[in-house]
Amino acid sequence: MNDLSEAEIHALNEALDDEYRAWATYDQVIADFGDVRPFTNIRAAEARHIEALCALFGHYRLPVPGNPWNLETVTRYASLQEACEAGVVAEIANGEMYDRLLKVIQHQNIVAVLRNLQEASQQRHLAAFRRCAQRSAGCGRRGPRPNR
Repeated sequence: MNDLSEAEIHALNEALDDEYRAWATYDQVIADFGDVRPFTNIRAAEARHIEALCALFGHYRLPVPGNPWNLETVTRYASLQEACEAGVVAEIANGEMYDRLLKVIQHQNIVAVLRNLQEASQQRHLAAFRRCAQRSAGCGRRGPRPNR
């Protein structure tokens, strides 16, 4: 059942490592700043991304690599503002990574999963981190809405 090319296997490993890193990074932000959005929601989404990739590993009978990322190996941020800005950069890089990986994938089930992950990153996560960065750039919290 494992009729994947070396490039496809490498792509799956790279994608999984990136999702592992994202999950651990957002977990670190939550450990440092509390249950703050969008990190809590996106960390849960990253767990689903990891599950989707692990399902592909299972389908192709590939060993699932362990997660090398943890609270001691990921970047820590001095402020929520910095974490939000880093989230924007990371999600842009994630989209670019998927663009590159999709070029070597021949199996349509893998293409579908990677496109779904890329879409979540670019359509939802990136927008949420941009909102977070804009919000945090103000007074660091949501203030009262002006009367209109």
